[in-house]
Amino acid sequence: MSSSKVVFVTGVSSGIGRASAVQFARRGCKVFGSVRDVRKAEALPGVEFVEMDVRDAASVKQAVDSIVRKTGRIDVLVNSAGGTLLGAVEETSVAEAQALFDTNVFGTLRTTQAVLPHMRQQRSGRIINVSSVLGFLPAPYMGLYAASKHAIEGMSETLDHEVRNFGVRVVLVEPSYTKTNLDLNAPQAANPIAAYDADRDLVAKAIVRSVQKAPAPDSVAATIVDAALGGWAMRRTPKGEASLLRKLRRFMPAGPVDGSLRKTFGLG
Repeated sequence: MSSSKVVFVTGVSSGIGRASAVQFARRGCKVFGSVRDVRKAEALPGVEFVEMDVRDAASVKQAVDSIVRKTGRIDVLVNSAGGTLLGAVEETSVAEAQALFDTNVFGTLRTTQAVLPHMRQQRSGRIINVSSVLGFLPAPYMGLYAASKHAIEGMSETLDHEVRNFGVRVVLVEPSYTKTNLDLNAPQAANPIAAYDADRDLVAKAIVRSVQKAPAPDSVAATIVDAALGGWAMRRTPKGEASLLRKLRRFMPAGPVDGSLRKTFGLG
């Protein structure tokens, strides 16, 4: 794929989405980035903002149509917008789980469904879905977030089979901890159960420590850009901890992996 591609990145207000949009622009791409409120968004050189809420189908369609009217095509879609939630499965309400899935899973679905007709018509395209190592690993006290990323993994792998005959391919990018505000400011389940307080607190502190030591989003963004503009591979796991975790999950017995995860999350 050439460097003159039209790229649409969701969730460019901060974090991985913002870093990715910047790197695509530096590669000479025509970049559009979604934000919820254009008036509050901090400008990015080489990136044109599009107001969009991934939770609103009409908003998504309007945003995608506006890009196509200007450019005639969309070559790359990066589904980066997402949220998180800290809480035991038992103490997470169905409403909270639905809200998380509405952004992480159905938001990705809405945007993908809005873009795909154009990619099918042009007989080419690349869809990059930002998953997580929690798309293939469990995470105590982040069960619904992990479930949403597991859903993204299944949907993405299936979609790739369905659209490849149209010249469209799908890629999963699976980062580990990244230094963004997403995990540092993670909302917690609204109705905590006291029995989980001690372990939940340990996990929350372990997450903050890991995020504070984690690399900036630029390395994940570089992986996303390579996944979009380079040769196709179903999974792109950024170098470092994410790549190591992918190998451990694949090759190590379940027992040691389980023990290592508990230690990572401060549960001993």
